[in-house]
Amino acid sequence: MPIPILMYHQIDKPAGRGSPFRYLTVDPVNFHRQMNWLKRMGYMGLSIRDLQPYLKGEKIGKVFGITFDDGFRNVHVHALPVLDELGFTATNYFVSRQIGGFNEWDAVVGVPHSPCMSKAEMLEWAALGHEVGAHTLDHVHLTEIGIDEARRQITDVRHELEDMLGSTVDAFCYPYGNFSGDIRQLVESAGYTTATTTQRGRATSHSDMLLLPRKIVRRTDGWLNVLRKSVTG
Repeated sequence: MPIPILMYHQIDKPAGRGSPFRYLTVDPVNFHRQMNWLKRMGYMGLSIRDLQPYLKGEKIGKVFGITFDDGFRNVHVHALPVLDELGFTATNYFVSRQIGGFNEWDAVVGVPHSPCMSKAEMLEWAALGHEVGAHTLDHVHLTEIGIDEARRQITDVRHELEDMLGSTVDAFCYPYGNFSGDIRQLVESAGYTTATTTQRGRATSHSDMLLLPRKIVRRTDGWLNVLRKSVTG
């Protein structure tokens, strides 16, 4: 059964018109409406960790995945209360060297500074049952750097996050959606069990668990559009 995995970035008031990648910021009111309608329609939002039995065909149900890229603080502020209210879980992919920092990787394209979660906020995220995933040390283009540096970015981020959490990190997300056969192999060798891409589509039991497709949620998506993206099967 095809299962959709939603991809979010920031949950906040969008920046002004003309701001680069403004479409990746979803208003908190819209996010709450999207999640609430999915709950009312009988769907359960799950982290990639909790979604695995469905992805493997071991369970069947009205489920969809919820993921957030980059570990933004506004997700902790605006999305976390909604998820907990509805009994949903989600995966957030953290850039370990920017925990407590900012989205420095976005500066080159003019995206406004936005704070990332602190270590304490990340620990709270995990303590409430949500998954912490890895998004490299520095949010790099993995296909544009040397293989040794790519290995370090993929492997060391896992170690750093696990040291902070005191538990294993099994989920990875390719920054910018950039990957290759060699990069996928590095992710597997690092010990991750799942990895998400920016490729569009729904995951099935036949999907490569290290190349899972997702459905991006944009600023302009209403709850009905998100419902269409989230329909299982």
